[in-house]
Amino acid sequence: MDGLMTEAMIRADSLSKRYGAVEALKEASFVVNRGEIVGFLGPNGAGKTTTMKILTGYISPTSGRAEVAGHDVETDSVEARRAIGYLPEHTPLYTEMLVSEYLEYVAEMRGYKGAEAKKRIKKVVEETDLGAKLGAEIRALSKGYRQRVGLAQALVHEPPILILDEPLSGLDPNQAAGVRDLIRALGRERTVILSTHNLAEVQVTCQRVLIIAGGRLVADDTPEGLTASRGRPRLLVTMKREPSFDASAFEARLRALSAVENVRAIGLDDPGEIAFELTSASGADARAEVFHAAVESRGVLLGLERRGGDLEDVFRSLTTEASKERAS
Repeated sequence: MDGLMTEAMIRADSLSKRYGAVEALKEASFVVNRGEIVGFLGPNGAGKTTTMKILTGYISPTSGRAEVAGHDVETDSVEARRAIGYLPEHTPLYTEMLVSEYLEYVAEMRGYKGAEAKKRIKKVVEETDLGAKLGAEIRALSKGYRQRVGLAQALVHEPPILILDEPLSGLDPNQAAGVRDLIRALGRERTVILSTHNLAEVQVTCQRVLIIAGGRLVADDTPEGLTASRGRPRLLVTMKREPSFDASAFEARLRALSAVENVRAIGLDDPGEIAFELTSASGADARAEVFHAAVESRGVLLGLERRGGDLEDVFRSLTTEASKERAS
């Protein structure tokens, strides 16, 4: 089983791509193994979309090579494409069709007919929990169910690899939670690359993170590894709301502490409490200073919790550094 889990399903070796004088991708190398859910992050114009297009066979690299399920994306492009299920950000659904009609159409386009088509449609409907919506027009579905239809079409040919571009975009929290659970379930049997701008989703869904900036791959690690090595530790301070407690004055006092770089007030469900999130660029432990500030403010300190770094901090740090290098 361990050997299976470490089988390379996607391999990029020094991928580069030029558009005239613009070098959109610069010698990007990485490996994604079977059974991994990998978050692929990058600011707009970083080279993320270019990499996706190379892996899915839409464009060719200027130099370097890529393999998908052991097939070279240029010399064996048909087999490489067969190994991929692709969900673009704006899924091109035929919204006037019923869900069942659309999936039958997709199966036919993939070359499946009769009993084989029915078997494959039945399987993807079960995987995406679309059974109750087969008779509905796609245009009548919620965004969450449309995403499920998009995932179903990407799964009809039973690909070992899924490439998902912003699959949670535009979903409300309940819809996003449902699609996130679905992606996790699909990732138990497949390799998944999840391209997104939602860092919080990456932190809870993905096992590894690839960050690209300025056309270069600048990070390849687990979310925990990245936040531990580059994230700034945080301190959550919870105070009791009382008539005598001046929250604004206390926030100003926190900002003046030597160990604190930034302070952010956080709303809590309990109206009798207020919280502040503190960060320190140096990683200094500000707990003692915060305790004394609470005492001096005559407030009631309810909690003082140290938290790990944040993936957003890491993303900003790495992409900012890459932008500075590119400009210099």
